[in-house]
Amino acid sequence: MPPHVGLVPFKNDEDAARIYNDTDFGLSMAVITESYRRMRFFRDECEYGMGYVNLPCIGAEVHLPFGGTKGTGNGHREAGQAALDVFTEWKSIYVDYSGKLQRAQIDNLTE
Repeated sequence: MPPHVGLVPFKNDEDAARIYNDTDFGLSMAVITESYRRMRFFRDECEYGMGYVNLPCIGAEVHLPFGGTKGTGNGHREAGQAALDVFTEWKSIYVDYSGKLQRAQIDNLTE
């Protein structure tokens, strides 16, 4: 199947954000603009997992947690630093090799 593109007319930025958000999906979003105000508007108002400004939506960034919002994605965000939380379990252990019974810090307060 050849690539497809959908063109949806809109009246203003608010209408475009409403149309964008009125879907069951939200993997990525791209805005082509020279306006900082417009970029911030779409950044804040649209529901997406990955956003691009003046770049194409490639849909994946291996160094970032991959996933979208709403019905987009297939489970955990398994990439980047976030993968550590998906595939590991955090544990802490403290070891004292002094051979002495240690008291709690509150017991060491001087009177």
